[in-house]
Amino acid sequence: MTTVDQSVTIKLDHHSRKVLPIKGAKNVLITSALPYVNNIPHLGNIIGCVLSADVYARYCRLRGYNTLYICGTDEYGTATETKALQEGLTCQQICDKYHKHHKDTYDWFDVDFDFFGRTSTPAQTKITQDIFNKLDKNGKTEHQTVTQLYCEQHQSFLADRFVHGTCPNCAYDDAGGDQCDQCGKLLNATDLINPKCKLDGAKPVIRDSRHIFLNLTDAQENLEEWVNESSVKGKWSSNSINITKSWLKEGLKPRCITRDLKWGVKVPKDEFKDKVFYVWFDAPIGYLSITAAYTPEWEKWWKNPDEVKLYQFMGKDNVPFHTVLFPSSLIGTGEDYTLLHHLSTTEYLQYETAKFSKSKGVGVFGNNVSESKIPVDVWRYYLLCSRPETADSQFVWTPFLAANNSELLANLGNFVNRVMKFATSKYAGIVPAAASLEGEAEKKLIADVNALLTQYVENVEECKSLRAGLRIVMEISSLGNGYLQDNKTDNNLFTNHRERCNTVINVALNLIYLVSAIVYPYLPSTSANIQRQLNAPCRRISDTWTAKDIRADHKLGKPDYLFTHIDPKRADELRSKYSGSAQNPTTGANAAPGAAAKGKKGASAKVVLLSEAPAGVVKTPEIVALEAAVKAAGEVVRTLKTDKVVGDALQAALADLVSKKEALTTAIAQIGSSEKENAKPATPAKKAAPVAAKVETLVVAEVKKAVDAAPASEGSVQYLWSGWGWIIRE
Repeated sequence: MTTVDQSVTIKLDHHSRKVLPIKGAKNVLITSALPYVNNIPHLGNIIGCVLSADVYARYCRLRGYNTLYICGTDEYGTATETKALQEGLTCQQICDKYHKHHKDTYDWFDVDFDFFGRTSTPAQTKITQDIFNKLDKNGKTEHQTVTQLYCEQHQSFLADRFVHGTCPNCAYDDAGGDQCDQCGKLLNATDLINPKCKLDGAKPVIRDSRHIFLNLTDAQENLEEWVNESSVKGKWSSNSINITKSWLKEGLKPRCITRDLKWGVKVPKDEFKDKVFYVWFDAPIGYLSITAAYTPEWEKWWKNPDEVKLYQFMGKDNVPFHTVLFPSSLIGTGEDYTLLHHLSTTEYLQYETAKFSKSKGVGVFGNNVSESKIPVDVWRYYLLCSRPETADSQFVWTPFLAANNSELLANLGNFVNRVMKFATSKYAGIVPAAASLEGEAEKKLIADVNALLTQYVENVEECKSLRAGLRIVMEISSLGNGYLQDNKTDNNLFTNHRERCNTVINVALNLIYLVSAIVYPYLPSTSANIQRQLNAPCRRISDTWTAKDIRADHKLGKPDYLFTHIDPKRADELRSKYSGSAQNPTTGANAAPGAAAKGKKGASAKVVLLSEAPAGVVKTPEIVALEAAVKAAGEVVRTLKTDKVVGDALQAALADLVSKKEALTTAIAQIGSSEKENAKPATPAKKAAPVAAKVETLVVAEVKKAVDAAPASEGSVQYLWSGWGWIIRE
């Protein structure tokens, strides 16, 4: 008899076959916004579309849904022509060069596309021209004379991205000719104040050119009806709905869909044979053509609305093109296309309070992350924890490293490693039989895990919050750590209470197996590592957990560390190496733990982290809770030391203890700083100095301020209050 319940296992075979819709099955078609091919993607690009879509695709596959995830590089248009001129290459050479950069970056990030293609293909030309011809035949287009900017210096009409100037809406002095990066408003190049040609800096003149427009005015009624239905049924993210409805409220106007460029899909009309389609008309059609490059039966996905649900992921700046222009084009053909079901949109990820900028080289880019030598799942974890779902978020180096040490290592890594090493050393790697799952501890654990599992599915199933899903994974892991702690899983339990120990280890191993499944969408390498250690096949994401998946006598694999400690001092090194011109003055001021600030007469100072509030400090509910958290974290450290556990597990527990003491010290400091300016907390006696004195950190500005403000005292110890903690000056 197999020692793993086969009903909870699943085989992922999507790369060994062509994935096509199955009648009557749940067929999920997933796309992420096609990244421009003109540069290496930065972290904001990655979390905004590609990585988020990857999480959902992996989740769907582990739910047993028939899933296709398609993406590729957007290769036509002004951005490519501009880059080609800058680098002295042809447009095709630029596309080939940067397509590889994108592919390499996403491969490193462990993004599991079913197919990653590109738009500069014959299929793109064929499908785009076919859609246009149907729109044109159905009377959905019109011709207009457009006033454009023309550069007399190099004798060419200037496409939007060849122009920059001052935004008429927010006065940003480097707005593009199609959109202002500062306020997000879509523009016409002729709207810019003091426009200049990006190629030679010349001031362009205005000339007329004949173009084709998509008549969105006539399309509004049908489109609005579709938006109202789809946004509710598909549970679009709130920012997607708000952006789309703001366009509809303003009233749709005919939109130009051609450009005076050479690099693009040619317009199939004699009068416009020297023009190409505007990139935002043909780029979304790239989803169709890339699917066509994957399978000649692409229409089974894209012309099958009764059997297929389309989920799309992107940053908020791409929303109107996917909820207004693209669906209007498909609806206008009169054919039965698969239209958007769910739209998951992110706000912006900023870099240490500044904006990522490809053109200005600000931020961390794809090649930087691979050079950092920090494992991919650490990057995935922090980006997904910081996913800007409802508001802009930031990538900051210090909490990035803390996420590895205090969360991944101290929580998930500690749980898995502690159980695996115990099972290997005490049970020779053979899963013991649980005496009973009816004990109060087991019933409570199973109930608590299932409650969280329900929340996990609710958040991820319809993309309500991918970030919340990851938080729940870590909460379930924390329940596992708490279960071990509550049962005092140590040598004494094994020696003197063997039956109880058998149950605890059996249940803990089963919980680790569940964690391997629910963490898979987020941290696939970690999931694979856990499954190797368990010597168990891939587990599906189920609605419930029974703690009976791995049975007694199952042979485990070899224990391994999931994560390793990263020296917090690397934050400054990495910030300096990869920040470019963007640096957070606040985090940039942080010194490494154990550093010393020099005061008058060479005095040194150090901030002591508190284990409890000093006498005289009012204990708010927050401080009481933090004191309890510090005590619990200290108990974990003591237990590990008693068990003679060393290495990363102990370092992680110590890091967690430091983190909780920092939170407590800060909370106490806030009470201290709220007192009258001249009032200071009572100075503690020397013998009452907190026992946490060995665990030190330094807040440079506050420490220096406190030390410099106090009179020097030779040969004695002084206790000063900095507003952040007790400072000892010797």
